Amino acid sequence: MRSRVLRLLLKKELRDVFRDRKAIIMLVLVPLLIYPLIFFGSFAVMTMIQSSMEDGKYDVIVDVDDGGALMKQIAIYNTDKASKDKDSSNKDSEEQIEAVYFDKFLKNNDYELANDSTETKRKLVESILQDEAADVYVSCEKDEDGRITYITRYVSSITDSNYAEIIVKEILDDLSDKEMKKSIEDAGLDAEAITHPFGIERKNIASNEQSAGSVLGMILPFMLVVSLLMGTMYPAIDTTAGEKERGTLETLLTLPIRNHEMILAKFLTVALMGIISALLNVISMGFMIFYLVKLVQSEAASSLGFDLKSFNFASFLPASLVTILAIMAFSLFISAVTMCIAALAKSYKEANNYITPLTLIVMLTGYIGFIPNIELDNRMAMIPVANICLLVKNLLLFKANLGPTAIVLLTNVIYAGLAIMLLSKIYDSESILFDEGRGGLQLFEKRSNIVAGGTPTTGDAWFIVFFVMIVYLYVGSILQMNYGLAGIFGSQLIVLLLPLILAFYTKRNLKKTYSFKITKLTGFAGSVLLFVGAFLLENIVSTALYHFFPQAFEDTNAGLLDILGGHNFWLALAVVAFTPAICEEMMFRGFILSGFRSKYGKWTAIVMSSFIFGVYHTSLIRLVPTMMLGICFAMIVYYTGSIIPAMMMHCLNNAIAVVEMYNPGWVEANFPLIFGGESSILGSIVLTFISVVIIFAGVRLLQMTARSKVKKTA
Repeated sequence: MRSRVLRLLLKKELRDVFRDRKAIIMLVLVPLLIYPLIFFGSFAVMTMIQSSMEDGKYDVIVDVDDGGALMKQIAIYNTDKASKDKDSSNKDSEEQIEAVYFDKFLKNNDYELANDSTETKRKLVESILQDEAADVYVSCEKDEDGRITYITRYVSSITDSNYAEIIVKEILDDLSDKEMKKSIEDAGLDAEAITHPFGIERKNIASNEQSAGSVLGMILPFMLVVSLLMGTMYPAIDTTAGEKERGTLETLLTLPIRNHEMILAKFLTVALMGIISALLNVISMGFMIFYLVKLVQSEAASSLGFDLKSFNFASFLPASLVTILAIMAFSLFISAVTMCIAALAKSYKEANNYITPLTLIVMLTGYIGFIPNIELDNRMAMIPVANICLLVKNLLLFKANLGPTAIVLLTNVIYAGLAIMLLSKIYDSESILFDEGRGGLQLFEKRSNIVAGGTPTTGDAWFIVFFVMIVYLYVGSILQMNYGLAGIFGSQLIVLLLPLILAFYTKRNLKKTYSFKITKLTGFAGSVLLFVGAFLLENIVSTALYHFFPQAFEDTNAGLLDILGGHNFWLALAVVAFTPAICEEMMFRGFILSGFRSKYGKWTAIVMSSFIFGVYHTSLIRLVPTMMLGICFAMIVYYTGSIIPAMMMHCLNNAIAVVEMYNPGWVEANFPLIFGGESSILGSIVLTFISVVIIFAGVRLLQMTARSKVKKTA
C-alpha cells in the first residue's frame, strides 16, 4: 500500500465532502443546532400547553341526585387548587371547575329540552358537548339498593373535554374514598386500619448510575445507529453517485492509482464522517438531557430513580470507551453498506431512493433497545444493527460480557470487510459504474417500441423481485392459510406467471431467458455431484443451526405439517416437490438470474439471486441453508446453460423433505451418517470434508461441460 497516495486521496475526499453543503448540514448543523431547536421548541410548546390546560377553566354539567355530595366535592377541589396556585404564584385563582346543574344550564343557554324522554335528553347532551358549550356532563343511576353509579359523558377528541373528564374522574375518586371512610367510621371501625391494613415501603437497590443507564440504554443506542446512518449516508452518496453525476469519476480512474487505494480512501472518509456525526449527536443529546434534568431536577431525579448530587459520572468511563469502539466498528459496517448501495446509482436522487429502504431497516431494527428482556447473547451478537444497540444498552447497565462484546465488534468489522470486497467488485465492473441503459425497466415502455429477443434487463429482474414478493406475501399467505395445499399450489402459480407475463410483454427470448435446453451427460453428472455435496453441506449447517435455534426449526416444520396433514402423499409430493421445482426455478434461476447476468458479474448474479431465493422462503432460520441450495442450482444453470438439471435437483431436495414428513425417522434410519442428529464433531468434520470433495468434483465436471460448450460454439 502506497501510504502517500492514500493520504492524498483521503485529503481529496475529505475536502470534497466538506465542500458539500448537504453533508455539512447533516453532519454539523442537524446535531448541534436543529436537534436542540426541535427539542427545546417542542419542550416549550408542551410546557405551554400543559400550563394552559392546568390553568384552564372547565364547564361541568351536573345532573345527579346525590344530595349535593358531588357539588360539595367539586367545591373542595376548587378550594384546594386555588390554595396551591396562590402558594406558587402569590395571586388569587378562580375556580377551575365551574359546575352547574342541568336545569340551570338550560335556562342560562339557548338550549331547550323538547320532552322528558331519555333519548331526547341524550341527543341534547351530545349536542351540547359537541358544540363545546360544556366540557363534561355528569349523570347518575341508582340500583335497587340505592347505590349510585356516576356516568361521565365527554368528547375525547376535544382537548378541553378530555382533560376536564380526567379532573372530574379524580374528584369522583376522592368522593368515593371519602364516602367509604365515612361508612367504615359509622360502623364504629378504624377506617385507616381497614383501608390500609399494612404499610408498603419500596427500596430500589439499583445505584444511581444503573438507574440512569436504564433510561439512557433505551434512547442512546437508537440515536447512535440513526445518527451514524445519517452521518455516513450523504458522504457515501457524494463520493460514489455524486462523483458519477459530476463526471469526475472517469478522471479519477485515469490517474496512476489502484482501485483498492481509491476505494479505501473513500471508505475511510465516509466512516470518519459517520463517527464525527455520531459523537456530535451524543454531545448534543447529552447537553439536552443535562439541561432538562437540571431544569426540573427535583421532580425528574426522583421520577427517574436517581439523585444527581451523588451521581458518579466516572463510573461510565469504561462503558464510554467500549461504546466508542462500538461506534467505530458500526461506522465501518454502515459506511461500507451505504457505499455499496450508493455506488449502484447514477445520480444523487437515485442514490437517495436506493438508500431509503436501508434507512427504514436500520430505524426499525434500532428499536430493539426499547424492547425489554432481549438479551445480548452469542446469537444476537451476530445480527447487524441489533447487536450494536444491545451492546450499548448492556454497557450502560454495567452488565456487558466479554464474549458477546468481542463478537459484536468482530462481526461488524467482518461485515464491513465483506461489504468492502463487494464494493471493490462494483468498482472493477464498468457495466455497473457506467450503466448505459442495459438495466432499465422496460415494463412501462410501449410494447411496439420494445425490440424483440434477448433476456430481461436488471431493472426488469428487480421489479419482479419486489412486485412478486408483495403479491406473494399478501395473496400467497391468504391462499395458504385458507386453502392449505391448494393454496401452496396457487402461490407457486404467482411465482411462475408474473415473471412469465412480463417476459411475454417485453418480447423476451423465452429459451434464453429460462435456459430451456438439454445438457450433456457430463453436465447432468456434474449437477448431481454438486447437488449431493451442497445437500450434505446444507444439512451440516442446518444441524448446527438447530442446536442454537431448535424451537424455530420445529415451528417451521410444524407449520408445513399442518398444511400437509390429511392429504395424499402423492398429491403432497406433486405440490411441494414437483411444482416448486418448475415455478421457483423458472423465476429465480430463469428470469431473475438471466436479468442479473445482463449487468452483474457471474458470482454477483449467482449470490444475489440465491439470497433473494432464501428471503422468499420467509424463514430467517432457514435463510442460509436455502441460500446455499440456491447457489448450487444457480451454478448448475450457469455452467450447463440448462435449467432442467436444476429443476430435477430442486425436486429431489423437496421430495426428501416430504418423505421425511410423511414417514418420520425413515430418512435418519436409512441414512444415519448424513441425517444423524447426534453426530460427533469429528463426524461432522469428516462429512464436511467429503461434501467439499464432492462439490469440487461436481464443479470440475460442470466446468468441463461449459468449456466444451464454448469450443462447440467457436
